[in-house]
Amino acid sequence: MRKLRIIKKKHSGRDSSGSVSVRHQGGEHKRYYRVIDFKRNKIGIEGRVVAIEYDPNRTATLALIQYSDGERRYILRPVGLNINDTIKRGKDVEIKIGNSLPLNVLPLGTVVHSVELTPGRGAQLARGAGSYATVSAKEGELVHLRLPSGELRKVRGEGFATVGTVGNIEWKNEVMGNAGRKRHMGIRPVVRGVAQNPRSHPHGGGEGRSGIGMSTPKTYAGRPAVGKTRNKKKYSNKYIIQRRKK
Repeated sequence: MRKLRIIKKKHSGRDSSGSVSVRHQGGEHKRYYRVIDFKRNKIGIEGRVVAIEYDPNRTATLALIQYSDGERRYILRPVGLNINDTIKRGKDVEIKIGNSLPLNVLPLGTVVHSVELTPGRGAQLARGAGSYATVSAKEGELVHLRLPSGELRKVRGEGFATVGTVGNIEWKNEVMGNAGRKRHMGIRPVVRGVAQNPRSHPHGGGEGRSGIGMSTPKTYAGRPAVGKTRNKKKYSNKYIIQRRKK
């Protein structure tokens, strides 16, 4: 039986050379990482929910599953899945909350989460709290999914997805309350560029409360902070039918 909890190693925004590659990180409270079963590869084996747990590493809550062969695993808890409920994965299982089935056997309009982009690789889409995707059409071996962002895209039909919406929907209404809680979460303070001195940031300096004072806003390193910053030509573009809502 594999370990379900391991101590999460602190990186504090440093890369392999020890340099800060992501700013405003560090000082988080010691925590455990819960190993989530995103692959759900126990096909045909029934599992029972024995506990609902909080996870400090993600917005969703977790369900601890006890399988009939004795193994325990964590999964993302969907809305409506409670203690003593049973779940199963397979091509011919019942279409109910928590069960995992291939997309091509689900009827149109089914709400799913933890969707596989590549069959067998594990869940990659709709994993955050309150997230879900809707099966909207079928086209040969592909299935059209409406994602939470409004994007409509094609996904391989043999990829598995879990029925239901990821739980803990109210997480976005939670108020942090104080700065100390953010520090416990590992988030360090962010200071505006115009409030710094000119040696620390391109926006710094000036007399009184001055603005940015340049044609293009810059990052702390002097790179443009607006406009195109990445290449949008991706191999997966051909699977996107409609872009996300502006």
